[in-house]
Amino acid sequence: MITSIPGTTLFDGAQARKGYALNKMCFSFNDAANREAFLADEDAYCTRYGLGEAQRAAVRSRQVLDLIAAGGNVYYLAKFAGIFGLDVQDIGAQQTGMTKDQFKAKLAAYAR
Repeated sequence: MITSIPGTTLFDGAQARKGYALNKMCFSFNDAANREAFLADEDAYCTRYGLGEAQRAAVRSRQVLDLIAAGGNVYYLAKFAGIFGLDVQDIGAQQTGMTKDQFKAKLAAYAR
């Protein structure tokens, strides 16, 4: 059983419990009215879902690695990122510390 990968936050049972409120909130973004409510008042929306201060700080940072550390699951975080016009390649670039163009080039190189 892998218990640690240096530099990686594993999404295990503890992370799932830690991130429940954050992931539930992100899942709500499937509904356009919820995306609009979030954009209108982020703090009130975070309160509605019971996010703690660490999760709120991660939301404000807009940084995927902060959100993952706060218990976010990348599949739900993609819904959050979509509100700001970010796609999966933007998320991958953030996770690897690359620009989006660098990340796309790395993906293309793997495909060869």
